[in-house]
Amino acid sequence: MPRIAIIGGSGVYDPKLLENIREEEVKTPYGSVRVKIGAYRGEEIAFLPRHGEKHSVPPHKINYHANIWALHELGVERILATSAVGSLNEAMKPGDFVVLDQLLDFSKSRYYTFYDGEDSPHNRKFVAHVDFTDPYCPELRNALIRASRELGFTYHPTGTYACMEGPRFETRAEIRALRILGADVVGMTQCPEAILARELEMCYASVAIVTNFAAGISNTKLTHSEVVELMAQKSEEIKYLLMKAVEYIPVERRCMCKDALKGATAE
Repeated sequence: MPRIAIIGGSGVYDPKLLENIREEEVKTPYGSVRVKIGAYRGEEIAFLPRHGEKHSVPPHKINYHANIWALHELGVERILATSAVGSLNEAMKPGDFVVLDQLLDFSKSRYYTFYDGEDSPHNRKFVAHVDFTDPYCPELRNALIRASRELGFTYHPTGTYACMEGPRFETRAEIRALRILGADVVGMTQCPEAILARELEMCYASVAIVTNFAAGISNTKLTHSEVVELMAQKSEEIKYLLMKAVEYIPVERRCMCKDALKGATAE
């Protein structure tokens, strides 16, 4: 039973550093999900490519509910995720890693909770209002920071992520507004993924990889091909960073994530 999962974003589609990989299909109230499970230094790890193995699913069409529920069904307690991002902060340059610590959500048409009361498609038919003050698990963030430092990668220990609907890139005015609000990087996939993990009392943290400067900061046209190209260049570093971080994840959870539903419901 894997206690740790990796959700790979753009450019991270395979778990090459894992051994004895098998694939399982997990049925959930939201649909079936195929998850790869392998071993790393004796630890079972689940791997899930967020956009599919060939980047066939756009950010607004990802079945976030099925993905997170499937990992929970497998027994996963900790999730490390990757995200390709544009930078709004000149100090965060293409190729840099950013260990996210805060989140702004500007997505529009997504489904944000597991807890719809009597309308919930599973047996947890109640309403819950979880605390989301700090959206990323401090224990997992510490593991990512320690791994980045030890490997000598260029990284930033904090960063605020603005989640946009996509799949288009942002306008110059939107980026200007996001900078005023304190965003450091912009992407399209952290919401509702991080929210849903918290609702199931799972630890979640994400390392963002800066692929370009955002609209109005970059002097060139924004393209998805440049994202794919930089992610390909960083793919080995990303895998080594994730695996090194796994080594620093404590077995016992002492963070607030595991108690997210305490006080969040009327029950």
